[in-house]
Amino acid sequence: MTSVEAQPMTFGPGGPLRGTVAVPGDKSISHRALMLAAMARGRSRIEGLSEGADVAATAAALGAMGVRIERTGAVWSVNGVGTGCLLQPDRALKMGNSGTSTRLLMGLIASHPITATFTGDASLCRRPMNRVIRPLSRLGANIAAAPGGRLPLTLRGLCPAAPLVHRLDIASAQVKSALLLAGLNTPGITEVIEPVPTRDHSARLLRRFGADIMIEDGSIRLRGEAELRPQHLHVPGDISSAAFLAVAALIVPGSELRLTNVGNNPMRTGLLRVLAEMGADITLADERDRDGEPAADLIVRASPLAGVDVPPEIVPAMIDEFPILFVAAAFAQGTTRTSGLAELRVKESDRIAAMAAGLRAIGARVEEAEDGLTIHGSGGGPLAGGTAIASALDHRIAMSFAVAGLRCAAPLTVDDMTPVATSYPGFASALRSLAA
Repeated sequence: MTSVEAQPMTFGPGGPLRGTVAVPGDKSISHRALMLAAMARGRSRIEGLSEGADVAATAAALGAMGVRIERTGAVWSVNGVGTGCLLQPDRALKMGNSGTSTRLLMGLIASHPITATFTGDASLCRRPMNRVIRPLSRLGANIAAAPGGRLPLTLRGLCPAAPLVHRLDIASAQVKSALLLAGLNTPGITEVIEPVPTRDHSARLLRRFGADIMIEDGSIRLRGEAELRPQHLHVPGDISSAAFLAVAALIVPGSELRLTNVGNNPMRTGLLRVLAEMGADITLADERDRDGEPAADLIVRASPLAGVDVPPEIVPAMIDEFPILFVAAAFAQGTTRTSGLAELRVKESDRIAAMAAGLRAIGARVEEAEDGLTIHGSGGGPLAGGTAIASALDHRIAMSFAVAGLRCAAPLTVDDMTPVATSYPGFASALRSLAA
């Protein structure tokens, strides 16, 4: 596997952030839109697709299975092959750093009569896949994985697969989506029961593509052997990417940003609700619907923040945003307490440990528990900074400390910003241009 040279960058105090910026297309929606367009027979057009490396891995894998995907400017065309018609890939599917690509494609392939091998980078190969392997094995897929249920793994699909009823034992939109994607080519009804609601992009898109899907009281039921119809989709901006610029504007005095066309799905806006409770001045403007997904402009102004206790029930609606919430908490007045975050230990890095170590290094007082952090804020003033931070090959850790550096007394250096290309390739440039 080709290694990429580390790209350290230094971030330090400067002027307020001002301006208007469009963040990249939503990564979660982009993965799902590509896969469902591939299952529709005919040409779909997708605008606003995420241009990060993670979504590129999904597109490349679909291409290896017979789906022709082309780009003209900002518009992507997907020539769908139809449900059940993926072809046998002639090479391993390289997932890079994308756990979403891996888990969702495993579901898609599980009900096809093909065999696929999944590989990934060092970070992805450490992430557990058993949460997907177990239910997909129940519907008939044969999966041989590295020790611990990790990559590399080889999946041999079964067609026809056996429909199943699966109750999620952990809140996971990826597992839910993998099972629904497997259900597309499975005769009968596939049912997923989720005790705790998770992001619902898959269900929204399935309905838009014409699938027979029923949602009631935590049960999602999909009728298989679906015939999907091609669509013209507009992907809203990624709220997870917008979160970093929003917190930067909140903590740097005098800042005001307008982040345009940001996804406003209620299953993804937990961070906005927590920041509002902390005292953040964030206004939603021009609220609209983007092909079944709510969106809005976010107007963010620098604000004094106060520490809060984050309720565990909000965790699924902001699981990816906790690293940048920890940064906001570090510059707040008072103490912020979080719990129920054990899932963060098995993301691209152990995000609890990585954030605790980095925040301590720049001068914050942090207490680490198995499932969360307690952060004692600076009172609104700067932290010391003046050190190097390990990104742990994790894009969200790297971006979080890039933002933190803007409010430190002395610049800090993030040891490697290359992982940011997985989700927001232009992040560092956007941050610097807004502060110029």
